[in-house]
Parts: sequence; structure tokens; C-alpha cells
Amino acid sequence: MTTCPACGHEMTQAAWHAQLFVCPNCGAHQPISARERLLSLADENTLCEIGADVVGKDVLSFPGYESKLSAQREKTGMQEAVMTAQMKIGGRDAVVCVLDSQFFMGSMGIGVGEKVTQAIEYAAAKSLPLIIFSASGGARMQEGFFSLMQMAKTSAAVAEFSEKGGLFISVLTHPTTGGVTASFASLGDIMLAEPNALIGFAGPRVIEQTIGQRLPEGFQRSEFQQAHGFVDQIVPRGEMKNVLASLLKLHEGGVRRA
Repeated sequence: MTTCPACGHEMTQAAWHAQLFVCPNCGAHQPISARERLLSLADENTLCEIGADVVGKDVLSFPGYESKLSAQREKTGMQEAVMTAQMKIGGRDAVVCVLDSQFFMGSMGIGVGEKVTQAIEYAAAKSLPLIIFSASGGARMQEGFFSLMQMAKTSAAVAEFSEKGGLFISVLTHPTTGGVTASFASLGDIMLAEPNALIGFAGPRVIEQTIGQRLPEGFQRSEFQQAHGFVDQIVPRGEMKNVLASLLKLHEGGVRRA
């Protein structure tokens, strides 16, 4: 049996997976792996992973980093904190990137930045729409300034993709913070979010300590961001595939600039 950490509701592991890790009692969205999310979106037998050979490096010889990377890879079965793939969603092709909060909190280092950039360039070359699911604690501190460089790198790739007329749908999940928020995650033509996801640069506790004031209830959550114009629509996980399929259909055949 598995217990929902939000309300205490119990269900079997099979039921938990069938619900896409969303509690049927309270609606709380719990972490979902990148692979499980991709499989929940892809039409049957259309998922093709790309960039699987791209991995991060211990560029600074940071103490203990290599062993921690090995542990993360063994725990998650992933080589990096993002998976990228081409697939069909509702019969329409798209390139999809999914950051996984279970791998170093989805932090962005060289490997993540390179995989996301390659996926953006692949989508541009194939004239395919791009969808990125963000879930991140920010830059990966073990890679120092090299991790911060990925903000400019991914943002530049999105800008070039946009100039060519590409459609970019950004989906913000819990949590999306730090350098990921300050780069590609905020650059979508269409901004979607899962319910009650924390979305911001610094966390609320850090902001409260900095300004010495209490923040409004629900500050930086999806609903707050939608009310203030940063998010276009909040989409529960179980409805995400249908919403994305509708958006892809709506924008199919749009004008592209050379």
C-alpha cells in the first residue's frame, strides 16, 4: 500500500501508478519520473528517446560528486536529470523534454543544458513543436559557473527556435525554481502548469527572510502565477495529454520562417 503524503489516503502501488501519482482523494500531484511522464503522453509505440548518450561531467573535480552521480543514476535508471524524446501526441509529432526532480532535484548542469539544447535544435531541424516539462531546484552547484552558463545556452536556443517560427509549450511542474525558471522554462509561447506547483526563482522562505515580510497565501503557486498572468492555464496531470493534443492540432500547419 502507498499513502498520500498530503491527506493520508491509502491505495495500492498499481492504483497509484494508474492515477499517474495523483491522489484521487485530495488531488495532490506527487513526483512522477521522466520516463513515466513520457509514456503517459506518447501515443502507443511512438516514443523514441533522443540524446540518450549526453551526460554531465565532473568538470570541477568537486569532492564526492562522481559517487553521488553514480548513486543517482543507479537509483533512477537515468544518466541525467532530463529525458528527451520524439513522439506522437494525439497523432501529431512533437519533441518533448522532461526534467526529473528525483535526479538531483532536476538541477541543471552541463548534461541537462546540452540535452535540452540538442532537443531544441532537433525540433527546429525537423520543424516540430517543442514541449518542455520543467521540475528543478535550479543550477547544479557541483558544476559551479558551468551550470550557470546553461541558462544563456538554453535561452539562446529557444530564441533561435522562436525566430524560425517554432511552437514552444512550457509546462511548469512542482517545483520549478532557480536557473531553470530564469531561462527556458519562462520562454514558452504557451505556459501551462500543474496544480499547486511552486514556480519562482527563489523559494518563499528565502524571499521572506530577505524582505522581512510575510508573503501572501499561495504565493508562487500555479494558481497565484495564473492570476498574475505568468501561467496561461493550469492543467491536472490526467488531462495533460488531451490538452497538449488539442494545442498541437490547433497550431498544426502554422507559418514558419526560414
